[in-house]
Amino acid sequence: MNTLVIYDSLYGNTRIIAQAITDAIPGDVKMVHVNEVNASQLGIYDLLIVGAPTHGGRASEAVSSLLGRIEAAALIGVKMAAFDTRLTWWWLRLFGFAAPKIAMTLKKKGGTLIGTPEGFFVTGGEGPLQDGEVERAAAWAREITALVESATTFSRVAV
Repeated sequence: MNTLVIYDSLYGNTRIIAQAITDAIPGDVKMVHVNEVNASQLGIYDLLIVGAPTHGGRASEAVSSLLGRIEAAALIGVKMAAFDTRLTWWWLRLFGFAAPKIAMTLKKKGGTLIGTPEGFFVTGGEGPLQDGEVERAAAWAREITALVESATTFSRVAV
């Protein structure tokens, strides 16, 4: 499976989660910072995972900019998943989080959502990550991988 993990990180927490996800996925996996991504080449991947810190209920400016540069229907046939890092303060739920919005945008570009967009928790505005979040990120990545593999198996049987 040819996988690209794209991330943005202000204080390093989202990068740590992206690395845990990358390390947990078998096959050809590449992790890149959002500023190094060519939006026109995303359709070549079997699995695209995009993550960002949540800022004001949305993805970081760099990830939002990348999502805006992806052409309509550019991700047809690409399975995708999204994650974010976020605070646990209850009132932030009013604004929402980045991962579901990233997933919705990727889906509008033709991607096939695999699994549920996931949030990983930081203890304060600059972090660090809460205990156990790195392990939870790796488990989530393994779950996404299993879902991709079962979807691929099903599509081969269905043909």
